[in-house]
Amino acid sequence: MDDDLQQRPEGFIRVARALAAQGHPHAPRYLDTAARTAQEAADALGVSVGQIAKSVIFKLRADAPRAVLVVTSGDRRVDEKKVAALVGPVGRADADFVKAQTGFSIGGVSPVAHANPPLTLIDRDLFRFDEIWAAAGHPNGVFRLSPRELEALTGAPVADVVQLP
Repeated sequence: MDDDLQQRPEGFIRVARALAAQGHPHAPRYLDTAARTAQEAADALGVSVGQIAKSVIFKLRADAPRAVLVVTSGDRRVDEKKVAALVGPVGRADADFVKAQTGFSIGGVSPVAHANPPLTLIDRDLFRFDEIWAAAGHPNGVFRLSPRELEALTGAPVADVVQLP
């Protein structure tokens, strides 16, 4: 591992290693400023907010709580009812649950390299774009990919899980 990467936060390193292990062609970038929201990330990268692949975590309401990760465009809102129709009843996840399940803090949740693999769904609206950007395990970390690469990296199904614009 190069010295620069060793100086980065643990979540960022975990994502960098996972991407390298899967042969992803784009190493994560560490931004000078935090990008905790899709708008902040878009502004920092000079792209449209829709090109930000935001990670939204829900809590599956089952006997054993499990994280449900929905990856959608930054300009869309997840429709909780559509998610529940696909995976079962879900509820909001608080910061402690997100950190315990994913290993990431809110604002830096990556679609890969989770502490506990979540049940993942990718919203089809991401496929409007050839290039998207996702969080890389820390609010300052991002990585570039295509929607198809996201599908390959996560093994997740593509579904309609957002509210109508």
